[in-house]
Amino acid sequence: MKNFDLFLDLTRIKKPIGFMLLFWPCLWGLALAFQFSNNNYVFLKHCLLFFGGAVLMRSAGCIVNDILDRKIDAMVDRTKSRPIASGKISVQKSLMYVFFLCLCAFMILIQFNQKTILLGLASMPFAFSYPLMKRFTYWPQLFLGLTFNYGLIMAWVSLTNEFSYYPLIFYFGAIFWTLGYDTIYGFQDIKDDEIIGVKSTSIKFKKNPKMFLTVCYLIFYVSIFLVGVLMSYSFYYFLFSVLIFFHLIVFQIKPLDISKPQMCLSKFKSNNFLGLLVFINILIGVNL
Repeated sequence: MKNFDLFLDLTRIKKPIGFMLLFWPCLWGLALAFQFSNNNYVFLKHCLLFFGGAVLMRSAGCIVNDILDRKIDAMVDRTKSRPIASGKISVQKSLMYVFFLCLCAFMILIQFNQKTILLGLASMPFAFSYPLMKRFTYWPQLFLGLTFNYGLIMAWVSLTNEFSYYPLIFYFGAIFWTLGYDTIYGFQDIKDDEIIGVKSTSIKFKKNPKMFLTVCYLIFYVSIFLVGVLMSYSFYYFLFSVLIFFHLIVFQIKPLDISKPQMCLSKFKSNNFLGLLVFINILIGVNL
């Protein structure tokens, strides 16, 4: 049981916000593509497969992150008790877990068509190199956006077996969504990060965070609007999207106080609900 509890802590399974933020873009891609496949069984099957893949790959990514950041984590109050940083589990054993999780994820990946499999394999270097970015650039969150929303394109291809500019536009906007919410998340550790010397957009834009976040979220919202126009979605799609705009600008950004870590965490977690709003919005656009 002690080893099992360590495994749960290591993979952050008890903190589902991480794998949900990875899963939502996959679900958006499936919803976008559904009208072209129109097969309920395949759609539901792919939803389950992508959910499993999101949980497994996020878990593996967390372990790799903790291995690479073990010395940094030991110097940050919020992360110093993590299993690897605190010495509760060895790097060697952690790598065994990574291999097992990736093997399970690969078994899910091969259920899809060839193009989706190739896309999935191509994403692996990005998924595991993200933790290194904060050592070299102030834009690690941008790199995370490229990685975390990649499933949107994979999901589209898994149903349609072809590429299109529709998911690419949505993917581009979703990158800025991640750039925004992970910048909010990074404000929790900004004091420790500055002392240690790691970089982030949270540090880069700490003097004018709301302006930066507003630009990021507006780009995301415009991509949602543009996809709706290009795919000839119903009027109700654009009407419902006002809720998305309200959540991004009024609920997340306007009251944000970056000096309060708990508020930053709360606004970051609210993006799980935002993911649901976007999914519902796509369904409305297709069906109403």
